[in-house]
Amino acid sequence: MKIHEYQAKELLKKFNVPVLFSKVVFGADEAGKVAYEDFMQKGINTVVVKAQVHAGGRGKGIMHNTETNEQVQLFDKPLRGVNVIHGNNIADKVYQIASNMLNNKLVTIQTGTAGSVVRRILLEEGVGIAKEFYAGIVLDRQTGKNTIMCSTEGGVEIEKVAEETPEKILKEQVEPSLGLQGYQARRLGFGLGLSGEPFKNFLSFIKNLYKAYESLDCSLLEINPLVLTEDGKIIALDAKMNFDDNALFRHPDYLDLRDTHEESPLEVEASKFDLNYIKLDGNVGCMVNGAGLAMSTMDLIQLSGGNPANFLDVGGGANPDRIANAFRIMMSDPNVKAVLINIFGGIVRCDKVADGIVQALQSVDVHIPVIVRLDGTNAEEGAETLKKSGMKFKVAKNFEDAAKKVTEVVASVA
Repeated sequence: MKIHEYQAKELLKKFNVPVLFSKVVFGADEAGKVAYEDFMQKGINTVVVKAQVHAGGRGKGIMHNTETNEQVQLFDKPLRGVNVIHGNNIADKVYQIASNMLNNKLVTIQTGTAGSVVRRILLEEGVGIAKEFYAGIVLDRQTGKNTIMCSTEGGVEIEKVAEETPEKILKEQVEPSLGLQGYQARRLGFGLGLSGEPFKNFLSFIKNLYKAYESLDCSLLEINPLVLTEDGKIIALDAKMNFDDNALFRHPDYLDLRDTHEESPLEVEASKFDLNYIKLDGNVGCMVNGAGLAMSTMDLIQLSGGNPANFLDVGGGANPDRIANAFRIMMSDPNVKAVLINIFGGIVRCDKVADGIVQALQSVDVHIPVIVRLDGTNAEEGAETLKKSGMKFKVAKNFEDAAKKVTEVVASVA
């Protein structure tokens, strides 16, 4: 689960991670008022106006008119997702920027041409920057340890740094039973070239950041850029925070932070029925029981010349309602030209799944070819149920045959 920058910073403040003074606004009038009362009246004459969307590259991204798709021009230049305003009378400019950002879409390298509609804006005080760094924490699934990554290349996408200058990424893996050790924090600080007061501030920063990552059950916590200010402070200038969905039961309050506008409508709909669904760009709908089998199914479709339209794991309880909801979601994707159902009967018997498929399709209008592969417990009985149903299923002999059949069907439709 992803959250916005302003939400992440509010959480980080609870763990004494230094952030700048900021306020989120939802309207242009509110933006102008906050700029005047909370910034100008307090002597702050530099304000950064940031679009709040779940995408990186906002500083280089350009605002586009939602209706015409044309670039938004303001002050004789394209309006970007992050804008710095200086001067004694900043409220008017903040108002103008907010008017042109809100309800228009920001197009970045991560959003693609579709862009992401801006519905909220963060106003943040400016600061003198001496140096930009990168800091991030993520779980290394190969070692089963949290990994802290730091780099002197702040403000640059970490993927780009890893590809072009991997030697500039410092890594420390944290032993779960011990936690972040002092020597590890010092090694990172020295690796970034810090000394004196900035070095001490970094040690405090990275320890608090790691505490926040663990306490909040994050799957990713990224600060880019992490800045050294001209007066020696270490501050999180940006914050990207993702929560581990498997730990959400421990944090029911996180649900209030969710912004469904930033998620795929089909994925939002699937979550209502506890379906593990991720929309992709292909044309073969996939319905599988088990995440590992779902991944293998997508791989084999791709190897057979097809293109999966989704990841969809219906889990162990493949009952009629669950299957019906899965079909409804797949049928809502206009790109889907055929459906492949790939079921391995273990705990769930294939004949029960087949009964569920037949019952589900009695309540859902499925007007495209459906290929079914059943294997495992009572697979033959399940295949017989499908054949006797009177519905036009294509029953595959095995996994490879299923991928081949669905690819051929899609090719013929195209």
